[in-house]
Amino acid sequence: MDYLLSLIVFSPLIGIVLLLFVKNNQKQTIRWIALGTVLVQMGFTALLAMRFEFWTGARVLTEAFQAVEKIRWISLDLGQAGRFAIDYHVGVDGIGFPLVLLSSLILVIGVVASWQLQKQVKGYFILYLLLSTSIMGCFVALDFFLFYLFFELMLLPMFFLIGIWGGPRRSYASIKFFIYTLLGSLLILIVMIGLYLAAAEPGMAGSKVVHTFNLLYLMDGSNYLPDSMLSPGAGAILFGHPARWMAFLALMIGFAIKLPAVPVHTWLPDAHVEAPTAISVILAALLLKVGGYGFFRIAYTLFPEAAIHYARPIAIFGLISIVYGGLNATAQRDLKRLIAYSSVSHMGFVLVGLAALTAEGAEGAMFQMVSHGLISGALFLLVGVVYDRTHDRLIENYSGLVSRMPGYTVLVVGVFFASMGLPGMSGFVGELLVLMGAFGSQEANGLLPVWVGFVAISGIVISAVYYLWTIQRMFFGKYFVREEKWEPFMKDLSAREWVMLVPLMVLIVMLGIFPRLLLDPMNETINLFMAHLTGTITP
Repeated sequence: MDYLLSLIVFSPLIGIVLLLFVKNNQKQTIRWIALGTVLVQMGFTALLAMRFEFWTGARVLTEAFQAVEKIRWISLDLGQAGRFAIDYHVGVDGIGFPLVLLSSLILVIGVVASWQLQKQVKGYFILYLLLSTSIMGCFVALDFFLFYLFFELMLLPMFFLIGIWGGPRRSYASIKFFIYTLLGSLLILIVMIGLYLAAAEPGMAGSKVVHTFNLLYLMDGSNYLPDSMLSPGAGAILFGHPARWMAFLALMIGFAIKLPAVPVHTWLPDAHVEAPTAISVILAALLLKVGGYGFFRIAYTLFPEAAIHYARPIAIFGLISIVYGGLNATAQRDLKRLIAYSSVSHMGFVLVGLAALTAEGAEGAMFQMVSHGLISGALFLLVGVVYDRTHDRLIENYSGLVSRMPGYTVLVVGVFFASMGLPGMSGFVGELLVLMGAFGSQEANGLLPVWVGFVAISGIVISAVYYLWTIQRMFFGKYFVREEKWEPFMKDLSAREWVMLVPLMVLIVMLGIFPRLLLDPMNETINLFMAHLTGTITP
């Protein structure tokens, strides 16, 4: 055990300790400590990437994890009721690995994007580094309790980062974000407690039952107590439906709020509009992916039969998110709100890809999450560029920016095209695989009708409408800005802004041209994931 994942997760805490000894007025020192901390975290992540094996020869999903660390964290003797155990258990596979890499990059870019912050700099970066730990922890946790701990820990720093450093309606947006996410967390908590009561560590015959939160044990139906409500063979009924189906729905709602999916999406546009630029980047690029990751790691793997049963309703909610989010984006005047609704639309593809229950659909859903993380991060950074200069985001207040900001225009057009799925960019690959899964589902397993794919395609058409219309209004035609006082600030990208944006643009193009860079690390795990869901492979 080399503790590499622990170093990735907890290295930001060292930065927090260092910041506690720095005076509040030493702003530049605070910034450099924060940047150095996330760069160290990125260095550990790079080491993980060099050690990660694409093909491990695993026969089942539970064997696919690498860099595993497992230590008994909490253990209580409950007398006749058995024992209570929580493990510090972390590991990474082809589903978590790409998201860890994405997180390390976005967290570094977020510090660079926050470089000009002047208000309460020390408190901001302490909360930022705490958020970094919680995000990484979610993507590597293999104990349900540990996952839930990191999942809840994200609430605190995000609430204050929006509520203190946000826009004019920051209090409303932060409270709305907190309440929505907390309600989803409570549903997840109920299921977690139910699973704890239902399952036990294997090999405990003739001794006390050891109840567990270990996700690898919870994936195996043989580890459930036969008389428990959530045991796969118990057939328990709750509210007129199988208890396991109801538990799956509770998890889906909890993670759908985080994704977010319609109709539990309304917190997202408000949070994005009010959040500082760097926090909008992290919110779109990483926090939404925790919801999608929860579908993969917990909801689908623990309740595969319920995932199959509810495949069509899940796909329909994905389609509603795609179309409704796109139509709302088309109607927006605020550039940041437009991108927020586009995120709702594009994350709908994740639900459709999962619902297809095909290898193409699942690979597409994962690819879409990583691709959207890069694209949405770049989009919110680009919005921040004009907002830093004018403190205005209304599309109608700009025109002909190509004449004053040609470099900025090139990047905006490139990222817009990537988001609408232009071939040769990462957005195209993710959506193509999801559509292949949706169209192929009818023949592969009979779960989704062909019309699901046709409706999903309409989302791509809608995205072209609002992106092309925005490009036409803001960047072409006669040069115009609403306020004369903005004129001295309407300059092209600075060196710091190029440093933030170029790596994202390079990766967007690289993954579009060489999708194997992302598909190969996840391919083995996705195949095992699909085998686990369909039961085609046995240990």
